[in-house]
Amino acid sequence: MNELNVLYEDNHIIVVEKPVNIPAQADSSGDSDMLTLIKSYIKQKYNKPGDVFLGLVHRLDRPVGGVMVFARTSKAASRLAPQFASHRAKKRYAAIVTDSPKAYAKLEDYIRKDESTLSAVICPPSAPGAKNAALEYYRLTERGGLTLLDVSLFTGRHHQIRAQLANAGCPIWGDQRYNPAAKAGQQVALWAYSLTIEHPTLKQEMTFTLPPHGAAWEPFETELKALCGGVRIVYADENILCCNKAAGMSVAAADGGDSLQARLEAALGGRVYPVHRLDVATGGLVLFARNEKAEAELNAAIESRSIKKFYRCTVHGRIPFKQKELRAYLVKDADAARVRIYDSARPNAKEIITRCRVLKANDAESLLEIELVTGRTHQIRAHMAHIGYPLIGDDKYGVRDRAPLALTAVRLELHFPKNGLLSYLEGKEIGIEG
Repeated sequence: MNELNVLYEDNHIIVVEKPVNIPAQADSSGDSDMLTLIKSYIKQKYNKPGDVFLGLVHRLDRPVGGVMVFARTSKAASRLAPQFASHRAKKRYAAIVTDSPKAYAKLEDYIRKDESTLSAVICPPSAPGAKNAALEYYRLTERGGLTLLDVSLFTGRHHQIRAQLANAGCPIWGDQRYNPAAKAGQQVALWAYSLTIEHPTLKQEMTFTLPPHGAAWEPFETELKALCGGVRIVYADENILCCNKAAGMSVAAADGGDSLQARLEAALGGRVYPVHRLDVATGGLVLFARNEKAEAELNAAIESRSIKKFYRCTVHGRIPFKQKELRAYLVKDADAARVRIYDSARPNAKEIITRCRVLKANDAESLLEIELVTGRTHQIRAHMAHIGYPLIGDDKYGVRDRAPLALTAVRLELHFPKNGLLSYLEGKEIGIEG
């Protein structure tokens, strides 16, 4: 094992990188283990006589690497262990799978441990030893027949992620136990890249991140750096990035607050150029240019409406039509920080065009696909409220129902002229649906 990679340490905890194929604690193999290695590091660094206390408060499978925290005092151990037992500690993993899974899924299964093979088996809830297992994942980029996933773990069962993803039809690359296509010598592409805990004495939430490296991870280097910065990239090349923005975040650094641009630039160590916006409350797909020439071509495509933008939203009430193009006029009211919609033209008004298609509906609400032909401030929210069907969760143009804003940018269709820098993207679709 190389020199211990310490991410953080104080008198109460130590956070380290667990390399792949190193057990968390001593086992029958007799190989070096993390507990022994860290105790030796502490003993030597601090010149401690006698035995060194070190508490193991969670585990990672032997073949899996990533971020681990250990307790340096019994008090710290007694406060950290319950965080993992109650799942208050947040664990996130990067995984490369050998299929193209859904854009998002929450997997809920029951798992039992087969003591004869030491494998996890998906089973009925009534099976002896069955325990519930839950995780969710977001699909990020696909490259070379492989797909990068961002996985959040809600329970901590034996081999849980590996078994659940295999059961869902997207086994992890290189997983000798759960992927029949894995080849000898491949290293399972699963990595604990982020760990969030409450510090046992400071009572502050702390997040530690570390991207994986080498082997199958190399083609996804940009996406993994961004992921450790809290950004999900769903498409990347040398000229553009497309990110899945979380609701509650601004797009451009100039907009203030926690911005996607600032996170990307910090994670990637270079400038990116936002070319269109989403409201802070709206999540979904946002494009960035990685150089000035790409920025100019993206801006020109957006201005000419060559980039088609599609959204999903849920509105109050049953929409009375199946498909319709809505036209109106929008005026910004800067003092009220909102816009106003009118059915006819007037001074300072800009025409808006919103194409709606009803996906499903009942008397209480309707799920819509929206094509945003024009891209004005708050256009979808204000336009739908104007025709009498405000978005769920929209306290600016609708009702205060305390729900999150039900609006997501889900698909982009890219079109560029021939012979331009971005002509290779002509006809490309980027989506987070399905």
